[in-house]
Amino acid sequence: MKILLINGPNLNLLGSREPDVYGQKSLSDLVSMVVTRANEAAVEIEHLQSNHEGTIIDRIQETEADGILINPGGLTHTSVSLRDCLAGVGIPFVEVHISNIHAREPFRKISYLSDIAVGTVSGFGLESYLLGFDGLLDHLNSK
Repeated sequence: MKILLINGPNLNLLGSREPDVYGQKSLSDLVSMVVTRANEAAVEIEHLQSNHEGTIIDRIQETEADGILINPGGLTHTSVSLRDCLAGVGIPFVEVHISNIHAREPFRKISYLSDIAVGTVSGFGLESYLLGFDGLLDHLNSK
């Protein structure tokens, strides 16, 4: 089984960008955490971080992954194109966020992806990724 892990715009700055919101750990730390969990479950992880919407969409369209774990960053609140792509490929996905997007600025409460996702996890720091991974894996294994 293969899961595509996607981190959107500005998540390359983890550890230095607003550490009071996003924590002290880097993107590399985050990916290692998810890969460790995936190895325990005998799941292959393919990772992409991009600040470019088109690059993310291209990768989703090209992937042969069984599922997608995605933190779309700011694209959550703006990208109809990303939504259309995820709906179009039909690959089950879980949306994750480090912070609780519903406890932040009003515009962050709107997600263009949540209603087509298998599930969403937000507000648990990097643990959101592990919770999302576990939920996605349970979903894929129940099919």
